[in-house]
Amino acid sequence: MLNKDQIAQRIAKEVKNGQYINLGIGIPTLVANYIPDNLEVVLQSENGLLGIGPFPTEDKVDPDLINAGKQTITMTKGSALFSSAESFAMIRGGHVQLTILGAMEVSENGDIANWKIPGKMVKGMGGAMDLVASADNIIVAMQHCSKDGQSKLLKECSLPITGIRCVKKIVTDLAVLDVLPEGGFKLLERAPGVSVEEIQSKTEGKLVVEGEIPEMTFEV
Repeated sequence: MLNKDQIAQRIAKEVKNGQYINLGIGIPTLVANYIPDNLEVVLQSENGLLGIGPFPTEDKVDPDLINAGKQTITMTKGSALFSSAESFAMIRGGHVQLTILGAMEVSENGDIANWKIPGKMVKGMGGAMDLVASADNIIVAMQHCSKDGQSKLLKECSLPITGIRCVKKIVTDLAVLDVLPEGGFKLLERAPGVSVEEIQSKTEGKLVVEGEIPEMTFEV
């Protein structure tokens, strides 16, 4: 199975030159460390920053410079700071081409649940609902199963929905999958050492498998 850094590394391969990208809290923030040097992209944080760089080394930490998940970050050359109101105007205006989010559940129709577990206290829904309603492309980074072994790729989400029919691609610790327009998870790649049968057994929703499924590869 993939660790969190490998999930982020695989997602970074989906990034295209010139994109404006929002990275959600958790695994998605790690993607900033793996974007190829030959690509020019701008990472946006909804707390008011365009131009997020990689996480800082210990000697470069600035406690006043944080992302939406309150992690210390760096800024790239030409970056800009502004209010969260302006940040959400960018998001709602459709100026963010790619959003990478974590999720607790995704349905085979592309619905996402990632903001609330009933009975547990949350401070608020954050920016996820605006992001899933506005982005051209949404990729989810998540664990394939919950801690008790239950699939998180479902026929229908059981948790409160953040957005409907919005997820395009999912990268889990077991697999890379597309969400098909007609419904279902199309298996594209599998984690090294993980069989198609294991992925099938851990996917509650409809899994579409066509031909030989290659293993993911990573640069050493």
